[in-house]
Amino acid sequence: MSRLLHLDASARRSSISRELSGEYARTWRAAHPGGGYTYRDLAADPVPHIGEAWTELCDHVLEHGITDIARYREAARTPAQKEAWGIVEPLLDELVAADTVLIGTPMYNFSIPSALKAWIDQVTFPRMSLAGRRFVVTGARGGAYGPGTPREPVDHQERYLRDFFRGHFGVEDVTFVHAELTNALVDPALAHLRGAQADSRAAARTRVREVAQR
Repeated sequence: MSRLLHLDASARRSSISRELSGEYARTWRAAHPGGGYTYRDLAADPVPHIGEAWTELCDHVLEHGITDIARYREAARTPAQKEAWGIVEPLLDELVAADTVLIGTPMYNFSIPSALKAWIDQVTFPRMSLAGRRFVVTGARGGAYGPGTPREPVDHQERYLRDFFRGHFGVEDVTFVHAELTNALVDPALAHLRGAQADSRAAARTRVREVAQR
């Protein structure tokens, strides 16, 4: 049975990244009527930042050469480490069970929200592999960061996530769909770009539906 893990990271309850991830999820669920679905709102229900006990779990995983995700729990020995594992385990179970991981995230300060980074830190252990899974990121950015734009070099949202999912998790199937120029909706100085923003948003909605039906 196919299973979708759906994460949202925007601090806004009504946001374009949530709109796009919701469009993907609805389309995916319609295309997979028997599929499993798990939703987690990383902004409304934040994942704690990692602490020292979590780093000790990682040390034990490395020291003992544990590469099987199902054996990570063996690294928890002290009460503090077991408490840290209690946070990690449900997050990791959701991730490992999914065939497709959907992440709705805005760009904050050229990168990703701290809520998403906290989740990534919690579920990431040395040498772990999620190869064979599919990651889809629906993003919203205040400006234009696409290829050839002046701000392309400071896009540390897509670049970071793509490099991390492929470089650490070994995931080759990574798709990004962005709506850009969202600041044009609120910044009078960018009012002349509202048409381009609407076009970008509409194109992103169309694209996520196409991707979800693959």
